Amino acid sequence: MSLHPLAERFASVADHYERGRPEYAPAVIGALAAELGLARGAMVLDLAAGTGKLTRALLAAELDVIAIEPQAALREVLATGVGEHRVREGLAEAIPQPDSSVQAVTVADAFHWFDHGKALEEIRRVLVPGGGLAVIATVPDWGGASWAHEIGTLIAALRPEHPHFDGPPWQDALHASGHWRDVREVRVTCTRPAEPERIVDHMISMSWVAALPPARRDETIERIRTLIEDGETPAEMPVHVVLGLASLRA
Repeated sequence: MSLHPLAERFASVADHYERGRPEYAPAVIGALAAELGLARGAMVLDLAAGTGKLTRALLAAELDVIAIEPQAALREVLATGVGEHRVREGLAEAIPQPDSSVQAVTVADAFHWFDHGKALEEIRRVLVPGGGLAVIATVPDWGGASWAHEIGTLIAALRPEHPHFDGPPWQDALHASGHWRDVREVRVTCTRPAEPERIVDHMISMSWVAALPPARRDETIERIRTLIEDGETPAEMPVHVVLGLASLRA
């Protein structure tokens, strides 16, 4: 297995990803731990960990975490934040972890990149019987900001039609595998800083924006920056975090 070319683009925008993507609030991790029955010190595998946004939040909640990330540029940022001893190179379809070795697997804003069948088999292999899976989606709420609709339209027009974005929901993959129970969603709303440059960084970190030809990418980024600077931006904005949860059948 190899990464999709669009997913590979995250390596070129690792710093923007780290600056622009929202952090995971303690309330999110608290809900995740409560739903999956994770006590302090529980072993969690954070799959496709990126720059470590979720990994750091899990560690702050006193969970024990191994972070798996395929791209070297992202692993470098990840290791700086959580320590090299916690970081492994690997793919969701070939997880470098022993059988039945973790109590939970987390996947934040990355499940759509996986080969679902192969990844779920690997996740099932590394989980203890009855272990938990959290498929997390982060949805910024740009609300009624004057620039939000225009930027949303601009970004949507750039997004390619691709199964990675438009495929069936994660629940379908879990139900199809037949190995999961208590498939459900829990939603947690928190806030994120909304400084203009953070929002610009967030937009730059989107894979399809990063994949644009340089001249068009620069033009798009400048258009986004102008729209934000000409509008009104609050100090904070809501973020809706969707926890897709399930437990492995024992």
